[in-house]
Amino acid sequence: MEFRCIDECAQCCIEREYYPSKKFGKIGVLILPEEKDEIEKLAKDNGIEIRILPRIGVSKDKMTTPTKILAYQLMGIEKNGNTCPFLDTKSGKKSPHGGFPCKIYNERPLACKTYPLIESEPITLDQKCKFCKEHQNADENLNAEIESLSIIKEKMSTDEPFIWRYATKVGELEDQEILESGWILDG
Repeated sequence: MEFRCIDECAQCCIEREYYPSKKFGKIGVLILPEEKDEIEKLAKDNGIEIRILPRIGVSKDKMTTPTKILAYQLMGIEKNGNTCPFLDTKSGKKSPHGGFPCKIYNERPLACKTYPLIESEPITLDQKCKFCKEHQNADENLNAEIESLSIIKEKMSTDEPFIWRYATKVGELEDQEILESGWILDG
């Protein structure tokens, strides 16, 4: 069974999660460095304000901040970090699945093309996805998604010994006291 969105669902484009823990804040959509300029251009062409933050960086020394960024993240437009800025929630138009349409669907980031996969070894489906909940065998025909995930994994491969995560300080109002901002050494 091929993956497709469920009518009236755009949950994956709306809800953002705290990752890897709450102190890091909510994460945005993963953007590879080679995608960043194109996403910024698409935002400008569509008259959309976006905010892109670093996500994963690496360094040879744990005493310095990252010397190379492996991934950025496109943050949501709400104060709590939710809702992709490219999700059209205002025009009243509907996507082919009956939900909100993506303004850049054909040029969307590789991470969006990977969904509903969330891990590569073993392949894991997002259990919050309505389609995956309704179709337990949905992982049988995800070749395009697997290919996208393989590309991301390859691009984020590094020999650098230290991995850094960027804490966004974005989250729910009641979590503001524990949220951090800036680079944090992973592990």
